Amino acid sequence: MSRHPIGDRAMTEAERQARHRATRAAGAPVIRRGRAQHWNDSVATLVALQADYAAWPEAMPDAIRDSTTGEALQAVVDLDLGERIAIQPPRGFGRD
Repeated sequence: MSRHPIGDRAMTEAERQARHRATRAAGAPVIRRGRAQHWNDSVATLVALQADYAAWPEAMPDAIRDSTTGEALQAVVDLDLGERIAIQPPRGFGRD
């Protein structure tokens, strides 16, 4: 399956290669992460967001704290992410 063109037409192989070389020459880092790293990053983001959301109810007025928004916020704070933190997804293809 081919990618959609960035401009009004698809790039030629030479244009694609030139863009690739220019990106590398500019010092752009090459980041290749596996699914396990994506999982760990996502869980870390969830934990950080949950910590941020935990501080919100103290700053909210009582009227909002008892509303649907406050209940949804409390539901996020009450989520148990401990099991998600402990999960390490398989690396696959015999690399486990």
